[in-house]
Amino acid sequence: MSARIAQGVPDNICIVMMSAVGDAVHVLPVINALKRANPKTRITWVLQPAPAMLVRGHRSVDEIIVFDRARGLAAFGDVASQLAKRRFDLVINLQVYFKAGIVTVLTHAPIKLGFDRARARDLNWLFTNRKIPVAPVQHVQDQYFEFVTALGVSPEPVEWDLGPWEQEREFQNRFTSRFSSPIASIVVATSKPEKDWIPERWVEVANALYEQFGMQVVLVGGKSEREVAAEQIILRNAKYEPRSELGSGLRNLVSILDASALVLSPDTGPLHMAVALDRPVISLMGYTNPKRTGPYRRFHDLIIDAYGDPGEEYPISMENRPGRMNRIETRHVLEKVALWRERYA
Repeated sequence: MSARIAQGVPDNICIVMMSAVGDAVHVLPVINALKRANPKTRITWVLQPAPAMLVRGHRSVDEIIVFDRARGLAAFGDVASQLAKRRFDLVINLQVYFKAGIVTVLTHAPIKLGFDRARARDLNWLFTNRKIPVAPVQHVQDQYFEFVTALGVSPEPVEWDLGPWEQEREFQNRFTSRFSSPIASIVVATSKPEKDWIPERWVEVANALYEQFGMQVVLVGGKSEREVAAEQIILRNAKYEPRSELGSGLRNLVSILDASALVLSPDTGPLHMAVALDRPVISLMGYTNPKRTGPYRRFHDLIIDAYGDPGEEYPISMENRPGRMNRIETRHVLEKVALWRERYA
C-alpha cells in the first residue's frame, strides 16, 4: 500500500481519540497541520469529558462529541445518536483499542484510517479500511504525525496553540498578582500510582525551592483521592506553605502553567501541557519510557530518567517498569532545578 492515503485533506474530518489529557495535547499539532493544509476543513473530535474541557474553544476544533465512559455502554448510544446525523469524508482513529474501533464503526465515512495491524490492539484494525504504513515504536507525538504524513501533509511547524486565550488573561493576571517571586508548579500525582513520586520528597523539594531558589510553590492537579492525599501531606509538612490550586480546572491550569517559571511533573497530562506552552519542565520518569512519553523535543536535559539502569541504552518501547519512581531522590530533582536556573531562568 502506498504511504499516501488520500489526495489532500478533505473538508469534513472526524477524529476519534477518547483518551486522557496528555494524548489530547498530542493531537493538537495534528489538527493544526490539517487546518494549515486545508483551512476549510471542519474537524469533529470524539473525546472524553476532561480533555474536552481542555480543547473546547481551540481554533482548530469545530465540534466536540463527548464520549463519557462513566456511562458504560450507554456512552456508545450517546455517541451513536450524534454521529448518525453527520457524514464525514474521513475518519482518523488515533487509538488502538476496541472501544475506539466501535466508535469508528458508528461513523459514516468512505475512508476510515487507523493503525497498522501490528500496532492495533483488541482487534481495532478490523474497524478501519485504510492503515498507516508499518513503522517502529516511536514517541507518541511522532506516532500521531504518521497520520498526517499519510495524507501528504507535513506536521511542521509543530504548533499546539494551547492558550491561554484572550478571555483567560484576566484570570491569569489575578493569579499572578498574588506572587512576588517566580512560580514553581508541582504536579502532585498522576492517574496511575506507579507513575507517582513520594509526597514526602515533594515536601523536601518544595522547601528547597523556597529557601535555595527563591521560588513560590504552587501545587496543581485534579481532585482524585491520591492527589488530595499527596496535597495534604505536602501542605502539612512543608515549612513554607505552598499555594494549592488542585481542582482549578484544565483551562485555568493552562494559565497557571503558562505563568510558571518552572514546572515539576511525573509523566502525566500537565507535563505535556507545559511542553506545549514552552515552559521548562523537570520530568520525573520511571514507570514509562521517556523516549516514548517524555517531553517532546524540548527540555530533555531536565528529564530525570529512572526508567533505565545506569548506562543502559534501552530502545523506545511500550514496556512499563514498575517500582522505579522510588529510585528518584530529592537530590536528583534539585540538581535539575540548579540546571534549570543555569540554562533557562
